[in-house]
Amino acid sequence: MATRAPRKAQPVDWLKDYPVDVDAGDLFRHAPPEVAAKWRMMAGGLHTLARDSGLSAQELLARQIADMGMSFRMTGDAEERSWPLTPMPLIVGAQEWAKVEAGLVQRARLLEAVVGDIYGPQDLVREGHLPAAVVAGSRYFARAMGGVLPRRGHYIHVYAVDLARGPHGQWRVLGDRLRLANGVGYALENRLALSRGTGSLLSDIHARRLAGFFGQLRQGLSADCPRESPRIALLTPGRFNQSYPEQAHLARYLGFPLVEGRDLSVIDGKLYVRTIGGPKRVDALWRWIDTNSLDPLNFDARSTIGVPDLADCWTGGQVAMANWPGVEVVEAPAFAAFLPRLFQTLLGEDPLLPNVATWWCGGEPEADLVRGRLDELMVAPAFGQRVEGLATVQPAHGAQLTPEAREALLAAMARRPMDYCAQEIINLSTTPALIEDRFEPRPFTLRAFVARGADGEWVVMPGGFARLSSSGKIASTLMGEGDLSADVCVVDEADEESFSRVTLTGAPAIRRDGGVLAAQAADNLYWFGRYGERAEMTVRVVRSILGGGIEVDAGASGHPEVRARLVDLLANWGALAPGHSALSPAEACRAALVEHALPGGVAALLNTQRNVGQSLRDRFAPDFWRIASRPLPLLDSHRPGVLLRVARELVERFAALSGLGAEDMVRGPAWRFLDMGRRIERALSLCRIARQLEGAGEESDRLNTLLDIFDSQITYRSRYLSAPLRDPVYDLLLLDPDNPRSLVHQVQAIERHIAALPSLREDALPEAPLREVRAVLAPLISLTVDQFDGPRMTEIEMRLQALSDSISARYFLQFDAAVAGRTPLQG
Repeated sequence: MATRAPRKAQPVDWLKDYPVDVDAGDLFRHAPPEVAAKWRMMAGGLHTLARDSGLSAQELLARQIADMGMSFRMTGDAEERSWPLTPMPLIVGAQEWAKVEAGLVQRARLLEAVVGDIYGPQDLVREGHLPAAVVAGSRYFARAMGGVLPRRGHYIHVYAVDLARGPHGQWRVLGDRLRLANGVGYALENRLALSRGTGSLLSDIHARRLAGFFGQLRQGLSADCPRESPRIALLTPGRFNQSYPEQAHLARYLGFPLVEGRDLSVIDGKLYVRTIGGPKRVDALWRWIDTNSLDPLNFDARSTIGVPDLADCWTGGQVAMANWPGVEVVEAPAFAAFLPRLFQTLLGEDPLLPNVATWWCGGEPEADLVRGRLDELMVAPAFGQRVEGLATVQPAHGAQLTPEAREALLAAMARRPMDYCAQEIINLSTTPALIEDRFEPRPFTLRAFVARGADGEWVVMPGGFARLSSSGKIASTLMGEGDLSADVCVVDEADEESFSRVTLTGAPAIRRDGGVLAAQAADNLYWFGRYGERAEMTVRVVRSILGGGIEVDAGASGHPEVRARLVDLLANWGALAPGHSALSPAEACRAALVEHALPGGVAALLNTQRNVGQSLRDRFAPDFWRIASRPLPLLDSHRPGVLLRVARELVERFAALSGLGAEDMVRGPAWRFLDMGRRIERALSLCRIARQLEGAGEESDRLNTLLDIFDSQITYRSRYLSAPLRDPVYDLLLLDPDNPRSLVHQVQAIERHIAALPSLREDALPEAPLREVRAVLAPLISLTVDQFDGPRMTEIEMRLQALSDSISARYFLQFDAAVAGRTPLQG
């Protein structure tokens, strides 16, 4: 949309008080003196931070964004982008915000009443206040929800409102978002990042806190549940959704299990999540998928992300829904044309926050008006779907249409006028944005958030999410190319200590379990561990081929046959393509490191691990995920020294992840499945490498290679004052329970993990995975090293494979690995 073009920004002297200059933004210019003082205080504080640290304010904030893993994905992006947050927040005074807040609460009351009538008595249509075509024409109108009422009569629990502020201070509503409250998680992340990156600056300007809003949101959902101490889950479309990082952060912050449709099942009209301990009841869903996708048996049969028979749960009052299915019907742009009159019809009040003036072309007078004033208006599809005459679903400025496009649009509007609506052109207010140590005025829109609290009353987040446009256009997406986000701070004169605070959780009952671990999450944790361990073992083999042992003559470089056997092993693991025999050892090592098409290449394994890990972001600490998601180091050389350096860097990365997992994760089921995956892959690798090297080259070269790959050289040296010999080396690597790299140590750890997991049996007898692991362990603790040979190693490897299958069958959802984004492990 058109907007007043901002003047070129002038450098602002950070050491002086700022003049109230239009180039600092309209919002700043029209702010009361006490609010303008907050702007100056914030700007001066940012300057002081930059001066004292030697880094720009943007660099300081970028570190926090990276540490928190804040990211987003635009339509068409294959990879996520770092979140574009500016250090200067949008500051709104308490008096101005009180008016906005009152208008948002009034609007929530109205929308609740409108939705209740549409799916209830339908008096608005019957009495002529709302055309039937506006309701039925919306793609989000859910006919099946007619007459289906929420248990406590609450259709809306949380929703977002897009606001625009004119250059002279008037606020208007651009649109309502009841389907998905996109941005609520980013508003929280913006505040956390800014708080951590700017020290006490937000406290210094007396910015209101956000925790109370999220506490009320959770308590409001709990109050509508059919049971006390309810379990509330966040239903996500999956990790490929654009706002998945936001959903994962929200779930982690609120303590909600993050679930997909395939995690859930309906049993006797009640909703359950499939966990490693069997089905667990779910009492409420905060849904982030469309109504049409919720239940393939009652809505769109093509949906693969919903839950069959979920409608039975909400119809029977057994699950609370946020928001109630079908409420998104009022998101259609056409509805905005009728909301002003509905304030009087339903509430007997005038709107405190006016809508952007909107005309629905389904009425003849309105259609004539739009045709006559086309150059002054923005024309858009009435129901958010592509229509004839408009290239996209985005509003089109009538004055900017070509003569041919204008003629085509008018002809299409004449044929089906009800498919179109028009809105006035909004001139956006500007706010100061810190761009490379300079303040520039940027047009902005504000997304505010409203939720139903514990007592059923509406609460408004004291802040929100600001989008600073790079083009001056108002887009329907959360972020556009080149846009920035900004925290929104509502500031008081006094410290918020004088106001009552609402904690996020109140005083919860003490508990020490790890919460719900869905079967799919356990599956992903297990495979995250396996892929990571396989990548590490491949790198260790590469390092050994390159001669990376601690002995001058140690490692595979000591004998050509040992080296050739390890190269063949890489091929067996799917790290090298056919024809690898023509490569030199260094070329083979580089190929194994950068291979991304074959499943066993290090690049492919790390990529698959990252893909699996995307679904676990609500469980991983930011430090852990930041290391796990690092790309492979750039490798454009075949020189052994360069390859060896990269291999060592990767081994250090794997060691860092192991250390964080060991030190930071609670010893609950999630940690057990992550560690089990690592242990079973390490045990399999030991068997395979030992078998592969059996009889290769000189015994000392072969045994030194084994000791190097499994980090046991120093232990062997301190224990035996001799060169490596078969029996002592095999005892150390296979049968020594105190060696954390030994085979028996891995199997014992797996046995402890499985024994600690919940059982489905009521007779206390061991389940299949526990029986399988004990069958592997029993011969290991009874055999002597001289009884180990190739057939024995093959038998143990087969038992380990059977154990992995048994773990999968007992604890994980059974679906195709390709659907889960996994690639099979070879070898």
